[in-house]
Amino acid sequence: MRDTELLIVGRQGPGGIGQYISEQRRHLAGRLHVSAHKSGAFDTEGVGAFVRSLLVILWNMLSYTVRSRPDIVHVHSSHRFSFYRAGYYVLFSKYVWRCPVVFHVHGSSFDVFVSTESRLVRWFQSIVFGAADEIVVLSEYWKETLSKHTDPEKLTVIPNAVDAADYTPSFDGDVPHIVTVSNQLPRKGVVEFAEAVDELTDRNLDFRVTIAGKGPLSNHSERLATTYDNVEYLGYISEEKKHELLGAGSIFVLPSHAEGLPIAMLEAMAAGNAIVSTTVGAIPEVIDDERGLLVEPGDADGLADALAELVADPERVAAMGEANRQAASDEYAWETVTEELLATYDRNLAAKALR
Repeated sequence: MRDTELLIVGRQGPGGIGQYISEQRRHLAGRLHVSAHKSGAFDTEGVGAFVRSLLVILWNMLSYTVRSRPDIVHVHSSHRFSFYRAGYYVLFSKYVWRCPVVFHVHGSSFDVFVSTESRLVRWFQSIVFGAADEIVVLSEYWKETLSKHTDPEKLTVIPNAVDAADYTPSFDGDVPHIVTVSNQLPRKGVVEFAEAVDELTDRNLDFRVTIAGKGPLSNHSERLATTYDNVEYLGYISEEKKHELLGAGSIFVLPSHAEGLPIAMLEAMAAGNAIVSTTVGAIPEVIDDERGLLVEPGDADGLADALAELVADPERVAAMGEANRQAASDEYAWETVTEELLATYDRNLAAKALR
């Protein structure tokens, strides 16, 4: 084990960043000394919940000041309020502890966030980007986006990752099985997906659908399950159940309006699914014609056409599933990403030693 103290900062628990941090800690364990600090998040479910979450966030900031100084800090951030919280940790680590800081950008709408017209927000962004020693982005798209707002030399592409061994493809090759796992939010294309399922049913195609996830737009999935015998809505599911569902699927659908590099899509690839998604974020860099089909966000008719095309061609779906599982094992494996993270830490620690 390396004699290096790494401190990871970010929102922990449910959600993409929390899941990433959990896996990051698991895969770096035994390679260097790893600890984590929760940054917290706002709870908007009522005034009382908001006040409690604000107090937790402030307490987390205060308690950070009395931690032991690590050798290097890795701060995870999404856009908007996540960025403002993360900025505090970047600035404190850099200018009080004077240790190297790796700033890791997530967030489906970070491209919109950095294009803000607010001078104050742009100023704070420039301060945070300037303080970070290295900025990790999820793809070439995000590297090009952020290169307009900070030093391109600071930007390093490290994609999200998945453990393909955690997923076992179990689709029986019978009726095409369309699965989707996401929060039931407008940004996830829930309405368009419901309309696409309606259209597929009108075309008298043989398929079944399983939907997982909950949120404000759950009523659309509930309606589908109530209306059609071949549609099942599970609501919120555990990680174990998610693994089972993805393994049982043949076509994974993610009709999002905005994404970074969705972990759910990588998980579906690891489970051997063909992918139907949208041309947003890093998705076009991952999904080509051999791995799935992409449509414009918000295009319910295009989504229905893409699904119909794959439902009618099970051999093509099977080939896509095999290609995706191989890609998840090779290009998006945690073993590969772990080595890239360690190289990032070594690079910044070596640069500090020379200063």
